[in-house]
Amino acid sequence: MTPETPTQRLDRLVHAAGAQMLTRSLSPVSLSLAWADWAWHLMQSPGRQMELAALATRLGLDSVRVAAGGTPGDEHLGAADDDPRFRHDAWTQWPFGALRHAFRNQEAFWHEAASTPGMKAQHAAETQFFARQWLGMLTPANWLPTNPVVLADAVESGGTHLVQGAMNWLRDITGQPDLQALAQDSRFVVGRDVAVTPGKVVYRNRLVELIRYAPQTKTVCPEPVFIVPSWIMKYYVLDLSPHSSLVRYLVGEGHTVYMVSWLNPDARDQDLSMNDYLGLGVFDALRAISHFHGADQAVHATGYCLGGTLMAIAAAALGRHGGSASTKGLPPLRSLTLIAAQTDFSEPGELGLFIDESQVRLLDEIMRGQGYLTGKQMAGTFQFLHSRELVWTRRMREYLLGEREERSDLSAWNADTTRMPALMHHQYLTGLYLHNALAGGRWRVDGHAVSLADIRVPVFLIGTENDHVSPWHSVYQLHRLCDAEVTFVLVAGGHNAGIISEPGHPRRHYRIALRRARGPWLHAERWQQQAELRDGSWWPAWQTWLAARSGTPVRAKPIPADVAIADAPGTFVLKRYAD
Repeated sequence: MTPETPTQRLDRLVHAAGAQMLTRSLSPVSLSLAWADWAWHLMQSPGRQMELAALATRLGLDSVRVAAGGTPGDEHLGAADDDPRFRHDAWTQWPFGALRHAFRNQEAFWHEAASTPGMKAQHAAETQFFARQWLGMLTPANWLPTNPVVLADAVESGGTHLVQGAMNWLRDITGQPDLQALAQDSRFVVGRDVAVTPGKVVYRNRLVELIRYAPQTKTVCPEPVFIVPSWIMKYYVLDLSPHSSLVRYLVGEGHTVYMVSWLNPDARDQDLSMNDYLGLGVFDALRAISHFHGADQAVHATGYCLGGTLMAIAAAALGRHGGSASTKGLPPLRSLTLIAAQTDFSEPGELGLFIDESQVRLLDEIMRGQGYLTGKQMAGTFQFLHSRELVWTRRMREYLLGEREERSDLSAWNADTTRMPALMHHQYLTGLYLHNALAGGRWRVDGHAVSLADIRVPVFLIGTENDHVSPWHSVYQLHRLCDAEVTFVLVAGGHNAGIISEPGHPRRHYRIALRRARGPWLHAERWQQQAELRDGSWWPAWQTWLAARSGTPVRAKPIPADVAIADAPGTFVLKRYAD
């Protein structure tokens, strides 16, 4: 890392401290530019000001009329509301129905007023987003005097739930341990309750442990399934409780499964780069698999989230004619599965609102002082993106109703955060989010640009309907970037819950359709209209797809004792930090 001068250090400390205290690690410069863009365009547009004044007057009079017992201008607002915050019948009663209606009118006003013609698209999206965040905080559902459900509960409980909520609040602000939460966390111990599929660590380097899972069938497909999870969180989201473990499902269906478990880095790892993650995490692991199964044995490559982006880079490098120095001696790929993984970052969703040059520089300044980005800092960003569900609704239940969230294996995993090395995180944000280098054919491996058009193996591509990390429209763009056969699956749910969708899980469905190699382009919405809708889990569809592209099953063999370094889940996954 380049040495900094005393004045650069001063600037860095001021920027980092100010942002963390005032704007939750968001760049105040970016926020100010968005606000100024909105304000200046509005100031010089008297016609626009008149339109908004008329709209405010009409909506305000409508709110007053409803408060006085009149009929609302929008009939549907007088009935039950689909918004979970206002779904209870008590919100239809006066005066709470009037409060809800006035709030809905505020939302309608700011939906229109938060952008002005002429604004930069990024700034318009930011001002609309922050208007929604502000309204999400001010909603009458968040406050004791204006929430009829909370008031009724306070009366019914004789105030005991309010007292319990106050205790919850006090514990949170003082950092005192919650015995109930600790007891719930003890139900999901890694290696005892979750991440318990039997296996061995068979390879380890500075950055990864490679886990090979023990066979559970008499015969197995000859092609092993190699899974590269994201390193933003720990790998065992794919090996949660036995009933919801994707790994256990695969081995139970006759597949040999290898899983990468990433190091949870500290300050000594600040110079780990994206190339290190590719070389140490993917290429070295593939070499180890080749050593165990033979150089000619093909592999079903799989990547989840950022691990899928990395796996796509690896597949493109392997598909390039002649390969490169780092890909020599690697096994061929039989197929490529990308789970909720972006390869084109031109439509990154709301997460992209907070990634520009100013924001990246601020993150660099924060990370330079510590060498990494903490899990808590990353979690804060996602909470900000989904503050209605992750902050306000949750706080309302915990502080006003006295209810602590019931822990599940997925929520316990979500709290088991990881760090991100400074250099890798910088390269990831600038190369992929800012410059979209992978989709543009400018991402380099061994000094040579790689192209996703070089991927020629069949692809199983998965997006989720409510994904705010990897929006499915963005995931779908791979159809446009390579001519390989692509089977696209659109799954109900979000980035994590939609993927952990074991057979028998209630209320699950997915859409699926195959595009032949070099097939015609179909717009995402058109695809959604034409794709086959199926009920249930997508896991069996993927297993059937893998089996159809695998060779004749062979007799399963136990993991050789001489290659076992440790029992699964290994040691890297157990590393935790207080931050």
